[in-house]
Amino acid sequence: MNHVLREPAHRVSPQAVPYWRLSAAVGDVVLVVAAVVAYAVIPDVPGWTLVLVLLVAAAAVAHVVLMPRIRFRVHRWEVTDTAVHTRSGWIGRETRIAPISRVQTVDSRQGALMRLFGLASITVTTASAAGPITVDCLDAETAREVVARLTAITAAAPEQDDAT
Repeated sequence: MNHVLREPAHRVSPQAVPYWRLSAAVGDVVLVVAAVVAYAVIPDVPGWTLVLVLLVAAAAVAHVVLMPRIRFRVHRWEVTDTAVHTRSGWIGRETRIAPISRVQTVDSRQGALMRLFGLASITVTTASAAGPITVDCLDAETAREVVARLTAITAAAPEQDDAT
């Protein structure tokens, strides 16, 4: 029998794009400012270091512009009565599937910047050495619904003796 794994059904919130863009810009501005300040205050730096500072600045701009759109196209999630399925990444890709029977806890998180964009993330802790599954940048209301749904599904699932 030949099985093909389909991609998870749902995208993250469109608000993830400006959230990721602002998050990246904040970090990248700190990096570029540090490079420029170092270049300006260190005496007798070789001329090629200016090229390095400009490359850092160009990479930061590319990161802020490209990464959010790529992540939005890649990040997907789905919760069914039998599993939690996610796909994430922007350079590399990670696909995770956790059977509902392995779910131990479901947590939600909403930092100040996420709240500004109306977003929240959920983390599903499982009995897996690979660690928890996180779904970043859901609409805050969708995140509350997913947490409630997972809680209901896991409460209704029969307990299994899986040595966890």
